[in-house]
Amino acid sequence: MKTTFAGAINYGLRRALEDDPKVVLMGEDIGRLGGVFRVTDTLQKDFGNNRVIDTPLAESGIVGTAFGMALRGLRPVCEIQFDGFVYPAFDQIVAQVAKIHFRTRGKVVAPITIRIPCGGGIGSVEHHSESPEAYFAHTAGLRVVAPSNPADAYLMIRQAIALDDPVIFFEPKRRYWDKADVDFDRLDRDGGPALDRARVCASGEDATIVAYGGTVATALTAADIAASEGHSIEVIDLRSLSPIDFDTIETSVRKTGRLIVVHEAPVFAGLGAEIAARITEHCFYQLESPVLRVGGFDIPYPPAKLERHHLPDPDRILAAVDRTLAA
Repeated sequence: MKTTFAGAINYGLRRALEDDPKVVLMGEDIGRLGGVFRVTDTLQKDFGNNRVIDTPLAESGIVGTAFGMALRGLRPVCEIQFDGFVYPAFDQIVAQVAKIHFRTRGKVVAPITIRIPCGGGIGSVEHHSESPEAYFAHTAGLRVVAPSNPADAYLMIRQAIALDDPVIFFEPKRRYWDKADVDFDRLDRDGGPALDRARVCASGEDATIVAYGGTVATALTAADIAASEGHSIEVIDLRSLSPIDFDTIETSVRKTGRLIVVHEAPVFAGLGAEIAARITEHCFYQLESPVLRVGGFDIPYPPAKLERHHLPDPDRILAAVDRTLAA
């Protein structure tokens, strides 16, 4: 079935609502409107106001209410309308949701999925194009994931909702309209990679590129261009940002000897820094050159007309490929 990234999440939410009466959706304008990006379109009509809940414009209240629901046995799925709006709920997420399982010595779980459209590339205004993943990946007790394609969008939202752990689910908004064939029944029947596993989406011998979310397609484009220039690049879709599947990355780097990490967030203290440090520790004798990072600049997200200069593009990734191959 041909579907968009947004449509795949919608179908995943639909099946979760059908399969488990404890699943409830909540967020600003997700019901009657179907969400700003129409990810929840028709779900309130089909499942009612008690299962798909339009909330006030109060992110702290959304997550706080979801936390209470989870403690009473429900499985809430929250939508934060835009990435920059998650900060009012930050205290609820990192001080309450993330800690309850440890605080109660495993007696209490918080099966909450928090969906966050993230990243740039849509020409939006201030507070609508953020990449806050490092904040949450740094917080023990949270799973943090970022699908990059429609099939993973469906599979991973299903897996996230089924978990008893709280999951921060980042959705790259510039990929919402990407289309692909997705066999939903096969994914339900046979499954796919576990939620915490990375995926090698292009094999190569000369260097490894690790990316996630919105930058995976960019990395694959760069790898195709590099191939036309005679370079064989392996591309890994990280998928899970916490925990990180270092085994898959290390296996690739031991083969290629070179690593480039790509993300939209600023390079300083981003996920790429943790990956670079860990791979340098574990693969020091296999590395032929230093681990390189390609990311956003260390500035507040720029105005829409300048965002193409801020976001990693194939040219910036290929410049890193040239640097690592020349070392």
